[in-house]
Amino acid sequence: MDGQFLIAAIPLIAGYLLDLLLGDPRWLPHPIRLFGNVIATGETLLNKGKSKLLKGALLTIVLCALVFSFFYFAQHWLLAFNTTTYYIFTSIFVFYSLANKSLLQEGKEVFDTLAHQGLDAGRKRLSWIVGRQTSALNENQIRTAVFETLSENLSDGVIAPLFYYAIGGLPAMMVYKMINTLDSMIGYKSERYFYFGKFAARLDDVVNYIPARLTALLMVFVTFNKRGLAYILKYGHQHASPNSGYPEAALAGILQCRFGGPNTYHGQVVVKPYIGDTPREIAHEELKRVMYVNHAVTALMALILLCYFTYRS
Repeated sequence: MDGQFLIAAIPLIAGYLLDLLLGDPRWLPHPIRLFGNVIATGETLLNKGKSKLLKGALLTIVLCALVFSFFYFAQHWLLAFNTTTYYIFTSIFVFYSLANKSLLQEGKEVFDTLAHQGLDAGRKRLSWIVGRQTSALNENQIRTAVFETLSENLSDGVIAPLFYYAIGGLPAMMVYKMINTLDSMIGYKSERYFYFGKFAARLDDVVNYIPARLTALLMVFVTFNKRGLAYILKYGHQHASPNSGYPEAALAGILQCRFGGPNTYHGQVVVKPYIGDTPREIAHEELKRVMYVNHAVTALMALILLCYFTYRS
């Protein structure tokens, strides 16, 4: 096989299989935790005084540049030094960048906790993976929140990293993960982060624009669901986020249910538009169908990348 194809394809296949088998073991050191610690330190040092917008933008640009530079030069050095070491290094970080298995595990644990331990335990378990307040949610709202999270994070945690791996290899993939981590930590509209995190939030919107829409289309494709496509066109743009509404609309259409509506965040009620027009009860067994969608979309995206690498080489 062509060397250029192997350089891109072997880490992709290995990283995909590692995520499929292992997920994200909590005991395993993770680079995203390092990203988070660096962001927290930078925010503490810079998010004060005047020019918060400029300081936040500077932090975002510097961290993205450092991440790109590190992985770019590390890969080139390893490739020149030892090909096997290059494959191991790149495969590990592709694995770290994918979150499909862990995402589905988290969703399943919420469903199982709700089914076997009751409403209060289900609320508490859901609070581990969502930003909304869960103390007043009923069973159906808990299941709905899980499905919203699974669809949205299928884009952020799987398709977007793979998309940037196709465009710029591991350096671009890891820069995306840094941008996504920045947004999750400082990209809020609260008083503390409104200016400091604005640049990071807008940058996250930009880099997720294509992946979110691609994710939604792949979801429809793997289910051959025309209603999913209709929901994308009708509801995708109605979400408060310019991107999250598209995969959520696709899944709402596939399941013929309704997402969105009012929720409480940090003590404040946020009224979000509804996505879908069928406010029905979601059954426990429907998680299997959603898990299929996530696995099928991930596998299809990996296959698309392999075809692209074959064509490129």
